[in-house]
Amino acid sequence: MMMAMIGSNKAFLMSTAAAAATAMNTWELFNSKPNVIEKKRNRASVSYDAPKRKLPVLLFDVMDTIVRDPFYQDIPAFFGMPMKELLECKHPTAWIEFEKGLIDEDELARKFFIDGRDFDLEGLKDCIRSGYSYLDGMQELLQTLRDDNFEIHAFTNYPIWFFTCFKPLSLLEMTLCVSSSHLRYNLIEDKLKLSAYLSWTFCSCITGKRKPDPEFYLEVVEHLGVEPCDCVFIDDRPSNVKCAVEIGMRGLCFENADSLRKDLSHLGVNVSLPNI
Repeated sequence: MMMAMIGSNKAFLMSTAAAAATAMNTWELFNSKPNVIEKKRNRASVSYDAPKRKLPVLLFDVMDTIVRDPFYQDIPAFFGMPMKELLECKHPTAWIEFEKGLIDEDELARKFFIDGRDFDLEGLKDCIRSGYSYLDGMQELLQTLRDDNFEIHAFTNYPIWFFTCFKPLSLLEMTLCVSSSHLRYNLIEDKLKLSAYLSWTFCSCITGKRKPDPEFYLEVVEHLGVEPCDCVFIDDRPSNVKCAVEIGMRGLCFENADSLRKDLSHLGVNVSLPNI
């Protein structure tokens, strides 16, 4: 009987000691510094509270979607000829090559006209710059989208005139350094400050591709790291919009700011413009 009581007491003391040790370990786990549980909880909280990327990503053409394109009126006037005559005189591929970054502006000047005639290149650039202006309502619409924290990128066929080099750069250097301090935006950016609303991310002169090349669209999606359906592409040219839709983007053909606001609302992008 005595032995049974001793054994029972021993078992009780051992279980009590084990419980105390467990309690002490638990207390140390919660109150030791650093607090392991608290650290894990904080990591989970950070992961849970991390802001999610706002979708859809908005991809804007620039010319005749955000900004008036001076090509159709101002440039023929600069050369003193109607558009039909200008189209007949100019080189059929020189401007396309310039937009793709395959030639520089000196080569453009040499090739611009089929007959190789000289012209005032700096005067042409001044003419183009003076012709840039926001299309009615577009600056306000972009501001509203930016204020609502939408991710907005330019997706445009545009030459190297959207920036100026502080030193001469090769085409390879321009591709590698477009975001570096060697470059600054020029012409359209200096006048309209588009970068206040969007990023000059996808320009033909950097990628070497032009819309509506499907490879250009696929590179955009890969760079953004999203599904095509998470992108809304806005352009005034139906052929460019058609290609976007074919690769899985949602495409809107631009007519004016009011119709674009309605079209975006149908896609769940509500744009309430302020009363001015």
